[in-house]
Amino acid sequence: MQKTLFFVDKISTWVGQAFSWFIVALTLHVSWEVFSRYVLDNPRAWAFDVMIMFYGTLFMMAGAYTLAKNGHVRGDVIYGFFSPRAQAAVDLTLYILFFLPGVIALTYAGYFYAAESWAINEHSNITSEGPPVYPFKTVIPLAGAFVLVQGIVEIIRCIICLKTGHWPSREEDVVEVDVDKLKQELHVKDEDIQKLDQYVVKQERK
Repeated sequence: MQKTLFFVDKISTWVGQAFSWFIVALTLHVSWEVFSRYVLDNPRAWAFDVMIMFYGTLFMMAGAYTLAKNGHVRGDVIYGFFSPRAQAAVDLTLYILFFLPGVIALTYAGYFYAAESWAINEHSNITSEGPPVYPFKTVIPLAGAFVLVQGIVEIIRCIICLKTGHWPSREEDVVEVDVDKLKQELHVKDEDIQKLDQYVVKQERK
């Protein structure tokens, strides 16, 4: 079972990392548009449409990745005090009541939304030179499907935690820096940092 969970985690991670390159494409696109508009005096009418599509694709396709890394925002102030079984019970309830109906509806409706867009060869109507939007709308059911599969894995994790009393492990990826651990490894104390800050302030005043 753990191998299956890890396999789905890896797929979600790969998809998230692959589509993360859209932020590079978006940055280059916006930079070139600013240069083209203000330096070359040659703005492109469809540039705004492409910006929306790039960002929207990045946002939607990162959903499964974020869920796999347990990175979505939650009320940790209260949730953090719960035992693992209590946390699993809360998560499982929310997954069943809200997550599954919402994501299934998104995927189902998104499929017909995208299919209709393909059928009519839909283009953006924001500008006269609007680019095609059917590839972008296809991202909606695709992202929904990835999130749904990852959500099922999270539900399985909740059930395992309810049975065993502890959360099953996850695939590791990018993790936040543990400042206290870093201080221990570098043999640095808070007093040393304060002295360094005071020294820097004195040097700046001089």
